[in-house]
Amino acid sequence: MKQDIQRIMVAAAKPLFLIFILYILKFLEVGMDWDFSHAGVYPMEKRGLIGIFTHPLIHSGFSHLLANTLPLFFLSWCLFYFYRGIAGKIFILIWLGGGVLTFLIGKPGWHIGASGLIYGLAFFLFFSGILRKYVPLIAISLLVTFLYGGIIWHMFPYFSPANMSWEGHLSGGIMGTLCAFAFINHGPQRPEPFADEQDEEVEEENTEEKEEGEEENKDIEQKGEMI
Repeated sequence: MKQDIQRIMVAAAKPLFLIFILYILKFLEVGMDWDFSHAGVYPMEKRGLIGIFTHPLIHSGFSHLLANTLPLFFLSWCLFYFYRGIAGKIFILIWLGGGVLTFLIGKPGWHIGASGLIYGLAFFLFFSGILRKYVPLIAISLLVTFLYGGIIWHMFPYFSPANMSWEGHLSGGIMGTLCAFAFINHGPQRPEPFADEQDEEVEEENTEEKEEGEEENKDIEQKGEMI
């Protein structure tokens, strides 16, 4: 029990630290009357390259940041808790890969916010659970679908407001899906259905062999005494 609580806390620490950084940056931007929007992605222009690395850190306002806070925390926690062996790689690939795709397909303008990262995490958790056919991970897939299934509509220009980066959402979703397929053989896997029974059989065989060996040794000792 204590170990499970420790795992939960460790998995929560990383997204909490990221969210702390997001709020510090927003308070600095507002308090110092700065404009960090130029740290976003500007597609197909040299000035927008830095945004590949920094765009999830910048938000247009506190309402934008607040809207992203809970899903970013929950989805990141799921990733770092259930996929802790590969979570860091997945997180970075979605972060950078989503930025690259947004740079390539985005409309002119500054693309900012952690929404693309959220879409990437949601799509990874959904497809990864389905592909692995492992009950706890499938449950996470269904939970993600229940909580965030509606976000899929904001991946298409027809359903997105003019000032919303549907390209960033689409890019994140693509990267999350690609990561789910690319890492299907890494991280948690479905246990073999008869693995426990096989282990028990091996233990029983070893026990029988040990008992037979002990009986043979006793017979040899008894014969030796008779001689």
